[in-house]
Amino acid sequence: MATLSRLDSRDPDFDAKLSALLAFDAEQDEAIDSAAARILKLVRTEGDVALVRLTQEFDRVQIQQAAELEIPRSEWLKALAELPASQRQALEAAAERVRTYHLHQIQKSWSYTEADGTRLGQQVTALDRVGVYVPGGKAAYPSSVLMNAIPAKVAGVSEVVMVTPTPGGQRNAMVLAAAAIAGVDRCFAIGGAQAVGALAYGTATIPAVDKIVGPGNAYVAAAKRRVFGTVGIDMIAGPSEILIICDGKTSPDWIAMDLFSQAEHDELAQAILLCPDAGYLDAVERSMNKLLPTMPRADIIRTSLRDRGALILVRDLGEACAISNQIAPEHLEVSVEEPDAWLPHLRHAGAIFMGQHSSESLGDYCAGPNHVLPTSRTARFSSPLGVYDFQKRSSLIHVSAAGAQTLGKIAAELALGEGLQAHAASAAYRLAPSGNN
Repeated sequence: MATLSRLDSRDPDFDAKLSALLAFDAEQDEAIDSAAARILKLVRTEGDVALVRLTQEFDRVQIQQAAELEIPRSEWLKALAELPASQRQALEAAAERVRTYHLHQIQKSWSYTEADGTRLGQQVTALDRVGVYVPGGKAAYPSSVLMNAIPAKVAGVSEVVMVTPTPGGQRNAMVLAAAAIAGVDRCFAIGGAQAVGALAYGTATIPAVDKIVGPGNAYVAAAKRRVFGTVGIDMIAGPSEILIICDGKTSPDWIAMDLFSQAEHDELAQAILLCPDAGYLDAVERSMNKLLPTMPRADIIRTSLRDRGALILVRDLGEACAISNQIAPEHLEVSVEEPDAWLPHLRHAGAIFMGQHSSESLGDYCAGPNHVLPTSRTARFSSPLGVYDFQKRSSLIHVSAAGAQTLGKIAAELALGEGLQAHAASAAYRLAPSGNN
């Protein structure tokens, strides 16, 4: 049985119950953070020597030198060539859809010229080198390779360096094949906090990057948090989430399986359904109890639903939208007959899946938009990973001689008001002598 909370927005203590349901302690375990700090220090001070020792210790791979960590391109291409035709076709089709979608996100340089000839604008350039972390071994996610590497390449990143752990020397063929398809430039068989440290600080073997993206375990998250500032990072992601707003007209089996699709990630994942029809919530619960025994990851799903899931009865779809905005979910399914009518009411969500046929799982793999999304209510202020995360902007300021006369007086006045005489003089030096304007 899939036991989960039933809430009613009409109850006087609903807000308190919802807050308790959403509560998640995102603080890093002190032991994990301490271990990540120790590993990072080793990599920063000992470089390749530390990488060899840590790979032997954590991944049980008996290498003698760090150069052995690099997985040659020939191995990626071999993995691609030997994939079953159906898997290769699926990877290539997904990659093409992801690439097509992200081509629409490219930002371009721009400028405008004022009447006195002063030109102002913005120059957009790509990052030079990006590191992509991809879970490996038994937990292998080729879709993460596509979602992280393709936007970087679309942005114009010159070099994409992929790291992936290979416990016991086990290398995942689909991950390597995805690297070949996505345009990855170099790949190293290393994971954990040591991989993050190598990408952040650089060693003789692994080059330092400008930004690190991609999911990982608690040690990877702790390491990413610590190296931020030395390099950029995408985000510190929490457990996966799905929120479904339904009008009661979608098959209950469909909705039950959509909830399962996120609950199966891990026991901390969250799956919530909002609906104004109490009878429909009962039907979905019956579907969940019917379908759960068919799931290979039933124990994980059951725990996730019991601890963090909920079926919530709301007054109407308008209230459902308001509650959704409060939750700010990673994935939001709007499984109603006319989803466009409710879109203006939805402000905070990582990705919005509109209509009965838009299952969240399609977004995970092949719809096109990125599946790296803000979690833990961070959709209130952050966005999905995209091309813009691999581009940066420089302001352009080309002041004409005439423009310097206007701007110089304004700047000098403000600088003197702040007590910064050198600033004022710097602007004033460019003013033409009185009468010679």
